[in-house]
Amino acid sequence: MAEDLTGHKVTADESTVVLGIETSCDETAVAVVMGGGDVLSSVVASQLDEHARFGGVVPEIASRAHLEALPHVTAQAIARAGIDVGRVDAVAATVGPGLVGALLVGVSAAKAMALALDVPFVGVNHLEAHLYAALLDAPDAEFPMLFVLVSGGHTMFVAMNDPHDYRVVGQTIDDAAGEAFDKVARFLGLGFPGGPAIDKAATRGNEKAIDFPRAMRNEGFDVSFSGLKTAVINHVRAHPQVASDDVAASFQRAVVDVLVHKARRAASQCGARTIALGGGVAANSLLRREMQRAGDDDGVRVVLPSREMCTDNAAMIASAGWYRLARGETSPLDTGANPNLKLAAGQR
Repeated sequence: MAEDLTGHKVTADESTVVLGIETSCDETAVAVVMGGGDVLSSVVASQLDEHARFGGVVPEIASRAHLEALPHVTAQAIARAGIDVGRVDAVAATVGPGLVGALLVGVSAAKAMALALDVPFVGVNHLEAHLYAALLDAPDAEFPMLFVLVSGGHTMFVAMNDPHDYRVVGQTIDDAAGEAFDKVARFLGLGFPGGPAIDKAATRGNEKAIDFPRAMRNEGFDVSFSGLKTAVINHVRAHPQVASDDVAASFQRAVVDVLVHKARRAASQCGARTIALGGGVAANSLLRREMQRAGDDDGVRVVLPSREMCTDNAAMIASAGWYRLARGETSPLDTGANPNLKLAAGQR
């Protein structure tokens, strides 16, 4: 059993309870997880209504909303977990990437709680946490695994040999898939957030109506959606009478085709037994359907997370914190927020 810099005993086993806090964007979330995978509680307070009228997340509004909601959400998570706060063995919080003001609210609260409880503080990379979200829903998933992270800010393919050993094999070189969904939905006047709006409109449209480009489809494992977004705008301007539902369906099909094609090739190259989806775009109905079909065809298990695990949540933060503790890692109390934090290779 190792000690961290503050003298805390660093260990993690099936009885270790971690309280996680997530405030990287517009969801105020707190969860209590035992043993890295047993979710005792998970509470999320959405700010959707507060940002919808602006067509996107306003950082200042998000930060203030986190400040107001966090005490209540924390109390609710502890109550639902059915434990005394003194039972918490460590406090984890997202330190990045994300909106710096929003991150600081969660990081500050987590460090204060860790100091008050005299337990370790664990700073968590939000992107790494998404990897563990897949294991919360499918703890029996087999490795090697290809994790496909598709969210508003990130799109990447991650090869995982085990929960502690992973590497990024491909990622977006410009817009993330979720960002493209939001921008196209805003241009078409479909509302915010763009992902669900496009998904809904696509059910009424013809996905074969417009042959939008599939950029870099057969070039490595990186992806690009900026050109596709521009192609949508140019097409609508050139054909102002085109049905928005047809545009949405054709756009969605182009995004999904690229993601599924790249995932299949990456999974084959890394010998994956499992393909797992994560991030907000993992809730997209066509992506889930086509990825499952591809897995069935290739003889690879596909893990489709619950809608709750697709969106930002604190259960995945607490789980990631547990895995860091299991590696003997904690964070000093002077740890700050890093809005541009990258996903580095995992270490054994």
